[in-house]
Amino acid sequence: MALNRREFTQKSAVAGFALTGAVGVLATAPEALASDERAHGGPGHDGHGHDGHGHGHDRLGYGPLVADPDGILALPEGFSYRVITRTGVTRLESGEFTPSNHDGAATFAGPRGATYIVYNHELKGDRSKWEHPVPLAEGLVYDPAAAGGCTVVEVRRDGTVAEWVGIAGTSTNCAGGRTAWGTWLTCEENSDLAGKNGMTKDHGYVFEVDPRDHRANLAPKPLKFFGRYDHEAVVVDPKRGHAYLTEDASNPNGLFFRWVPPQGFEHGRGRYRPLADDAGVLQAAKCVDSAGRFVDDLSRATRVGTVFGVDWTDVPDRDGRTTPVRKQFADGQVTRARKLEGMWWADGGTYVVSSYAREESPGAAHDGQVWFYDPKRRTLTLKVLLGVNPAPEQDGAFDGPDNITVSPYGGLVIAEDGEGVSHLFGATDSGRTYPIARNDLNDSEFTGVVFSPDGDTLYASIQTPGIMVAITGPWRRQPRR
Repeated sequence: MALNRREFTQKSAVAGFALTGAVGVLATAPEALASDERAHGGPGHDGHGHDGHGHGHDRLGYGPLVADPDGILALPEGFSYRVITRTGVTRLESGEFTPSNHDGAATFAGPRGATYIVYNHELKGDRSKWEHPVPLAEGLVYDPAAAGGCTVVEVRRDGTVAEWVGIAGTSTNCAGGRTAWGTWLTCEENSDLAGKNGMTKDHGYVFEVDPRDHRANLAPKPLKFFGRYDHEAVVVDPKRGHAYLTEDASNPNGLFFRWVPPQGFEHGRGRYRPLADDAGVLQAAKCVDSAGRFVDDLSRATRVGTVFGVDWTDVPDRDGRTTPVRKQFADGQVTRARKLEGMWWADGGTYVVSSYAREESPGAAHDGQVWFYDPKRRTLTLKVLLGVNPAPEQDGAFDGPDNITVSPYGGLVIAEDGEGVSHLFGATDSGRTYPIARNDLNDSEFTGVVFSPDGDTLYASIQTPGIMVAITGPWRRQPRR
């Protein structure tokens, strides 16, 4: 059902959203703000994390980062980290080294106080090209020629760690998403067909991995009803059953998708596997502004608080064997965005990342957007906007958000995949940002940012060479504004 201009304006007014398309000040450095009012302090705010009366209860972040004498991870004073897995150093239970190229992850409560971490390995192409591909564990292989997959780590209460294969023989497993029933959906950011680049099966699919049940992972089956394209992330609405998916692609830019399950379908453990390849309906987002005008690309938004209404357009051919899915639409049918990346379900909707925009996008250049899609109101609201980083090789400004999680202490925690220095950083509800960690080892991106189920530990990875760390410290509630 189309969302008309009147409905959109009414819904936005009820929600209290700003309807704007004006150019505002872009957030670039820590504590910068992405709207004119907030950039100048705003009512009752002095712009320095205080309430205007000298009280510091609104203090943002955890202070400056302290260089790591071991040259891996800079953290605020009082925080520490522990290496959980390291490619070429730690080993799986089967004896092979931990696979390389760590990426998207999720955590799950395990038995006797343990934590399970399922994480991807973004390995593209023929496995013979990689020193540490995901091992071809018996019964868990989709395509024996492919190097990617994901592994499961168990961090036990006594601190010991075990790791094993969750799925193997998939390609370029980048992000994914956690389901409400305790499984991991791992996404292939590669759509090679069988016979291309050494592959023996078609790729570009989503697979489900159960960290608690090895048997559920046997004979991996692609969930083809989610479509075949360069998948990035996926989340599932636990109330409505809809799945939302992002596509990291260009020429043309990628799409934000929704999968509507078949009538009467009840999601849960093991419910996806029996579905037909064409089950449900796959759709792509089409946005309109507050005046009802079509929005061709999310780069058109230049101010935090911008709200777009969202309609959904059916995908003609979700398997895209002859024409890639994103190229099946005429101008005016769908809204695109460059490098649609991580997502996280929380607050009754999903947070969605677009990493940057440059000459391939028709709107304003930026170094990162985080949106929030509200399925009840059918609106997409810009929450964080990072301006173009003029000096990415210098520590300070943030650029290129990628994997994302919602913090139990308020706001977001974002893994940076930009140019130059890489960080983990936080963002408040109003778009203010602050540093949490810095990669002191190299210029590799951060990935797989996620809190433990109890909220005490923040897990994240340095993608290359492949190092997962557990960060602990004096976490505390962050200000909303």
